[in-house]
Amino acid sequence: MGIIIAAVVVAAAVGFVAFILGQSKARAEYAKTVGTAEEKSREIIDDAIRTAENKKREALLEAKEEALRAKNDLDREVKDRRKEVSELERRMLKRDEASERRAQSLEKREAEFGRREKGLEEREAEIELLHAQKLTELERVSGLTRDQARSELLHSVEDDIKHDTAMMIREYENRAKEESEKTAREYIVEAIQRCAADQVTESTVSVVQLPNDEMKGRIIGREGRNIRTLEQLTGVELIVDDTPEAVVLSGFDPIRREVARIALEKLIVDGRIHPARIEEVVEKSRKEVEDSIKEEGESAVLELGIHGIHPELVYLLGRMKFRTSFGQNALQHSMEVAQISGLLAEELGLDIRMAKRAGLLHDIGKAIDHEMEGTHVELGVELCKKYHEPELVINAVASHHGGTEPSSLISCLVAAADAISAARPGARRKSLESYTNRLKELEDIANSYRGVERSFAVQAGREVRIMVIPELVNDDEMAIMARDISKQIQDQMQYPGVIKVNIIRESRAVGYAK
Repeated sequence: MGIIIAAVVVAAAVGFVAFILGQSKARAEYAKTVGTAEEKSREIIDDAIRTAENKKREALLEAKEEALRAKNDLDREVKDRRKEVSELERRMLKRDEASERRAQSLEKREAEFGRREKGLEEREAEIELLHAQKLTELERVSGLTRDQARSELLHSVEDDIKHDTAMMIREYENRAKEESEKTAREYIVEAIQRCAADQVTESTVSVVQLPNDEMKGRIIGREGRNIRTLEQLTGVELIVDDTPEAVVLSGFDPIRREVARIALEKLIVDGRIHPARIEEVVEKSRKEVEDSIKEEGESAVLELGIHGIHPELVYLLGRMKFRTSFGQNALQHSMEVAQISGLLAEELGLDIRMAKRAGLLHDIGKAIDHEMEGTHVELGVELCKKYHEPELVINAVASHHGGTEPSSLISCLVAAADAISAARPGARRKSLESYTNRLKELEDIANSYRGVERSFAVQAGREVRIMVIPELVNDDEMAIMARDISKQIQDQMQYPGVIKVNIIRESRAVGYAK
């Protein structure tokens, strides 16, 4: 036990000694390490101090060099500014010297002008004195005062000026008149030359070719019922005996002749010719003619390049193809007037489209003047107002025959173009117009009676055929009506030869077997 304790004590003592020795060694190593670190730090600090001093010396050198360069630049700038200031001073000195010389020169001129002005005033005084003496002498010699002499002189000069002015005005008027007439003739001739419209001679007959003469018998029918039906439905006289292999359709109304021609050609091609078929074909032909009228109006508007015309006016324009005025086709005449008006407007720098529009519609009233009361001018104005045409067009329609004052140059151009188209050689024939008017008057008289369904003047006006409504007119009343119509024709019309009044009353019953 004692041994163990002694061993423990020895061990503890050894450990303590070892600990003390370890601590001493560590302190020695630490002291050595610290000394080395302090030495290195002193070296680093010495290097930093040396580097800082070198940088400081370099910065000072650079600052001195920069200050030296700035000083040199400033010296040069100051030198340049001093030079500029010296130059400006020199220039200002020269200007001052020049201004002084000019001032001295102006003073000399003012002095000279003063002397001259004084001399002029003296001369003016002398002149006024001489003028007064001269006037006094003139008044003494002439026996007139100054005011009287002035009045005489003014009257003399005024008369001379009036005479010269009148002569100049007359000369300019004559020259302007000659030049305007020459220019107007040139414009009109140019317009007529550029408007190369063909004139088609209007006739009152149409010819339908037949495949053979046997077809004539089929057209006439048993006891003439076919030809009679065709004549009654169309109002056109058929002449089948004069021309071989042809039928002549005679009638003053072009629309009726066209309907009859189309119907007859269809019947010839079809081969079935009897009253019921004739009625059906005539109705279809009327529809075709109506369509053709519409197409003609649209074609005329399209050819002239006019847009925005009401469809009803376009249709009436198409009807004018079948209307003549003194033998001149109304639609061709209207298109010709439109073209001439447009060409004249182009020469004068006016609205070409509006001139064409007014020229095309100027005779639109002729499309309905045989159906309504009034002149074609009045009817045309009403139509244009009804379908909202421009006021300029309405005035052109109203004034193209001089009944109304024109309100624009275009109205004057339309009137001139209408006269040009109507007056050129071969455009019109008065005999055809009077003939068609006579036939139209015959039909109007017949249609004015009660119970008349329709009437047709045929055989060049030598006969008027009147179809009456059977329910309204009996056989006895037919004789009285024929006598009354004949008497009215005798009293109201002038005509060569004799006119036959032929009243037709037909009753028909139709049944269908099923």
